[in-house]
Amino acid sequence: MTNPVFKFGEQQAEREIVVDARNVMTVNGTLQITAAMGLILVAAAAFTWSKFSLGYTDFGSMLMGIGLLGGFIVALIICFTMTKYLVPVYAGLEGLFIGGISAICEASYPGIVVQAVVGTFAALFSMLFLYRVRLIQCTDKFRSVIFISTLSIFGIYLIDFIGRFFGHSVPVINTASNLGILSSVVVIIIVALNLIIDFDFIEQGEKRMLPKDYEWFGAFGLMVTIVWLYIEILKLLSKLASRR
Repeated sequence: MTNPVFKFGEQQAEREIVVDARNVMTVNGTLQITAAMGLILVAAAAFTWSKFSLGYTDFGSMLMGIGLLGGFIVALIICFTMTKYLVPVYAGLEGLFIGGISAICEASYPGIVVQAVVGTFAALFSMLFLYRVRLIQCTDKFRSVIFISTLSIFGIYLIDFIGRFFGHSVPVINTASNLGILSSVVVIIIVALNLIIDFDFIEQGEKRMLPKDYEWFGAFGLMVTIVWLYIEILKLLSKLASRR
């Protein structure tokens, strides 16, 4: 359970193993919540997209900023407090951001959003297939490597974000150079492999009979990874399109 989203609640989960079979975490329950949160995200994204489409770019940009900052803060709160009621709030805020960034990219490169959505689902189902047939084993070593790699990416992005306030940015990662594209591919692979950890958490949660509330956290972790994967694929496609 080394996905950063689940790491904070790992010890709490150990204490909350239950034996009431009528009130335990299930794979189906987690998927149902994930689907519901996905609908909230899409609805919020459509709202922001519509503002850009109608020419209200300032308002759309404000919604996008609220979604980015608010989603990050709410995600941290969920990780530290394991409050399930904030998961729908996170979905809505992420939708605001996704809708804005998608509208901007689509205006510059028509058709790119459809490609990014297809690529995201292709990666999702590919990882699910590899997990189900056990071609990729979610071992402790695998979790550690992915966890360290993911935190390294977070660290680089944080440095880049802070550096922009001072007129600087991390070289390569934001360019359409060969190295820039290669860096995006590497990040996408690492993010996609986080899905294996998400799937394992959900499956093991059912086997260990964790409390039913953990369905919300399984759905939350899965959504965080899928959203991040979509953004990275969109970023890669934008780099490729800019070279044409």
